[in-house]
Amino acid sequence: MSETNNIVHPFMPLYDENSRTLILGSFPSVKSREEMFFYGHPQNRFWKLIAELYGEKVPQSIKDKKTLILKNNLALWDTIKSCTITGSSDSSVKDVVPNDISEILKNSKVDRIFCNGALSYKMYMKYIYPKTKIEAVKLPSTSPANAAFSIERLKAAWGVINE
Repeated sequence: MSETNNIVHPFMPLYDENSRTLILGSFPSVKSREEMFFYGHPQNRFWKLIAELYGEKVPQSIKDKKTLILKNNLALWDTIKSCTITGSSDSSVKDVVPNDISEILKNSKVDRIFCNGALSYKMYMKYIYPKTKIEAVKLPSTSPANAAFSIERLKAAWGVINE
């Protein structure tokens, strides 16, 4: 059984002054926290999906992942700054402290926000939307836990970020 811990988000958001589209996850998985970067679990389809949507090779290194995101005017962050969580289980999340996205909004061109999965969207609407008043679009999670969605179904749903 995984340990339950109160954990503070261990790494910074990824964006630059040209970022226009913010993709929000909920909270980094155990693997992502170990790697100190977004979507670190090899079974998570995020990197494969983003690469396919933008006609790029699937990035392997963190450097290549950062390049893919910034080259396509994307930004990555999570809705949760700290929480109590068991392993990587979204359903175990409690004691949430939300992230403040105001610095990203102030220092970029972000005007579109997409949430990777239900928990991200729920946390955004509860804690962050009241401050930003920017509508977010809930997209199906790229997590391996969302086995109901094939990569093809994810691609169809996520295509909106590339419009």
